[in-house]
Amino acid sequence: MAPITVLDKQFEKYINYEQIDAAIEKVAKELEKDLHDKNPLFLVILNGAFMFAGDLFKKLNFPAEISFIKFTSYSGTQSTGKVKKLIGLDQSIEGRTIVLVEDIVDTGISMEHILSYLEEQNYEDLKIATLLFKPKAYKKSFKIDYIGIEIPNDFIIGYGLDYDGQARNLKDIYKIIS
Repeated sequence: MAPITVLDKQFEKYINYEQIDAAIEKVAKELEKDLHDKNPLFLVILNGAFMFAGDLFKKLNFPAEISFIKFTSYSGTQSTGKVKKLIGLDQSIEGRTIVLVEDIVDTGISMEHILSYLEEQNYEDLKIATLLFKPKAYKKSFKIDYIGIEIPNDFIIGYGLDYDGQARNLKDIYKIIS
């Protein structure tokens, strides 16, 4: 398959939608087993996790709610190391079981800031679900409860993940080649 160009970079197909869907199905079954009686609040981290969250939520066969928060730390293909809150909670999560839904966990810096932000909210339990996880890039120690696919430390786009705002609409996931 021929590479695609997004802005000034070339990418090749890396994970097709069928693999993504199978990983989401696996995560949904694990969540159902663990949380079917908890009426959890799925707290989706925008922008990247919107596609994962939408497909995941459709596969859940138990009562649950969904809401959104937005933090950012990327510029181009690199994390800035600085996390900025753009949209915060708009409801109380006190006493709730929370599932943080992320598109990708790499260094863990963004997630650590989000966890710190939520600590003051008096939730009952908190789980983390991510479609993609980069274990070799991970620098933190908090537990990631549900992982769809483990990947190497490559820059990727598609299925909600972007490069400077572009390529979120791609059905498959692509990795950078140049």
